[in-house]
Amino acid sequence: MKKILSMLLVMGLSVSMLAGCGAEGETDTAENNGTATVGTESGEATAASDIKVGIMYIGDENEGYTAAHMAGIDAMMENLGLSEAQVIEKTVVPEDESCYDAAVDLAEQGCNIIFGNSFGYETYMMQAAGEYPDVEFCHATGYQAASSGLANMHNYFTAVYESRYVSGVVAGLKLNEMIADGTITEAEAKMGYVGAFPYAEVISGFTSFYLGAKSVCPSVTMEVQYTNSWADMSGEAEIASKLIDDGCVLISQHADTTGAPSACEEKGVPCVGYNVDMTSVAPDCALTSASINWAPYYTYAVECVMKGEAIATDWCQGYAEGADKITDLNTAVVAEGTSEKVAEVEAALKDGSLHVFDTTTFTVNGSSLEDLIAQGGDYEKYGAYVSDGYFHESELASAPAFDLVIDGITSVTE
Repeated sequence: MKKILSMLLVMGLSVSMLAGCGAEGETDTAENNGTATVGTESGEATAASDIKVGIMYIGDENEGYTAAHMAGIDAMMENLGLSEAQVIEKTVVPEDESCYDAAVDLAEQGCNIIFGNSFGYETYMMQAAGEYPDVEFCHATGYQAASSGLANMHNYFTAVYESRYVSGVVAGLKLNEMIADGTITEAEAKMGYVGAFPYAEVISGFTSFYLGAKSVCPSVTMEVQYTNSWADMSGEAEIASKLIDDGCVLISQHADTTGAPSACEEKGVPCVGYNVDMTSVAPDCALTSASINWAPYYTYAVECVMKGEAIATDWCQGYAEGADKITDLNTAVVAEGTSEKVAEVEAALKDGSLHVFDTTTFTVNGSSLEDLIAQGGDYEKYGAYVSDGYFHESELASAPAFDLVIDGITSVTE
């Protein structure tokens, strides 16, 4: 199963083991970045030599998002002493009935636990989970495990909004440098964002990126356009070029290929990537990338099966637990003082003194989120997430829930 992942060699993904697995019926808030995680029923322990793991990927090693998951699986194997023969991988699995067929095949091959890394897999994985109650099914980025009624269905994600915020700080400092040297004016500090789909996952991500930039560059604005695909290299490059032509002087992305950074390198525009270090394709323009370390979850979930302990129904961890980070700063491109500021922001995220969605830092249509919630209507549903002055992202469930377009950001869906 060992993969040739040249893109990931530069990621230096850290591996952090979790302290333990949830017991039956246990609600664990301390170890999961504040996310309420209810354990399913515990089962019998399984010897490491008898474990078999299956995983379905939306892409392959040439696509950054999947490559990051592959790195997490490799780290899990090393952490738990699993051999290559104990892990079955299926790459480029579509988000349709093919996912169900792949999940059933993995179960029939004797997998004790099956992972799926794409949002569109969820309903197919739930169908398979209902048919194979003795197999654990774990779905990344989804939200229906808690309501599925299936004890063997689980959702997982990381608090990637934290690493997006940090990468936004890097971007904001670069804008300040461009303002200071006369490359742009304060009014021209406009960023562009290449989004995949107008889902909460993407909206939460670009909002946190923008808030990070705004925290150091108050005049920043941002335009978002969508490719309507998770991985479309030419489409991402095209959208990035459109954004640059529309006056965007720095580009970021929630899309899985190197298309946008490649376009930025061609046009000489700074960029912030996703998943992997983009300096291989944009050495003169890539600043850093928001990144996820999936190793903690894969290690945790498989270890739970080995111990016969419950897997959390919803799992989400972030910077403090080593599940999120940014890739190495491109010191030839980032603004002076970026490393020191990043260290300061990361420390604040880890100790809980900084909340990404602090409601004093943004408005929606000119109003605070608290005022909009008080008015009721469509905003009333956000009341469950807002307390103590911030939106508690990924705490009620692992999947992102922030789907508001805040002031300062324009979103183009067509």
